[in-house]
Amino acid sequence: MATIHLIDGEKGGVGKSFVARTMIQYGLDRSFPFVAVETDRSNPDVAGVYEDICQYAVFTEDEKQADKADRIFEMGMEKNVIVSLPSQVHRAMKSWIEKNQLLTLGQEYGVSFCKWFVCNGEYDSIRLFLASVDCYEKRMTHILVRNLGLCDEWSPIDEDESVQELIKKYRVKVIDFPKLGYKERYLINQHRLQFDEAREYRDFGVLGRQRVVNFLKCAYSAFDSTGMWQDESIEPEIKSKTASTTGTSDSAPKKVKARRTKNQGV
Repeated sequence: MATIHLIDGEKGGVGKSFVARTMIQYGLDRSFPFVAVETDRSNPDVAGVYEDICQYAVFTEDEKQADKADRIFEMGMEKNVIVSLPSQVHRAMKSWIEKNQLLTLGQEYGVSFCKWFVCNGEYDSIRLFLASVDCYEKRMTHILVRNLGLCDEWSPIDEDESVQELIKKYRVKVIDFPKLGYKERYLINQHRLQFDEAREYRDFGVLGRQRVVNFLKCAYSAFDSTGMWQDESIEPEIKSKTASTTGTSDSAPKKVKARRTKNQGV
């Protein structure tokens, strides 16, 4: 069964795109069969970084264009799909899913949905997460992604009985998305580096490149812990590039290798 992985957060500034890009690199490093899809028309930064492999789709409440998201389900009938969602997409996506009865249709065609809800620890972010879980209940798997890069104090949420009750009721899995150092994160975003490029980026220095490697290891471990990719799993190969500034990643496709030379620091 293939899974459509929806990287959501419903609001801006929670780290959806960074999580989506990390998951795309996870799929590349593990040699998973998957398709990456960008649906953010106003800020398509995931496609801007992984331009060689990203497809495009659109969620809209306009009935005349409602079919523009259909290709996501069609691709999901063949392989896993990683979907980078924009902010404020809940209504349009819910309409698409319900009008096409996709949760039922998915059972027939072997397609499941998993929503990775990225949260920055703020009340509004948690409120939107609870609304999403309440909407789909047990019909769609939810994973709460606690973004440690934006919040390192989660005790108020851990102690919120209403939140914990809903997590328990619908068996929501909770993972911690690791924090990457400010310098590395800033330069990755500034130069639109793919993570395999960042592992070799000269301007990071030896320790900076190692921090990127350690970040990916922690992120991949968090993704693994959910079991959502377990059926596809093979032994990962996250290689440290601290001994070389010109080597290439064995797991990266040729197109990505070619792009790396263009963006590599000097």
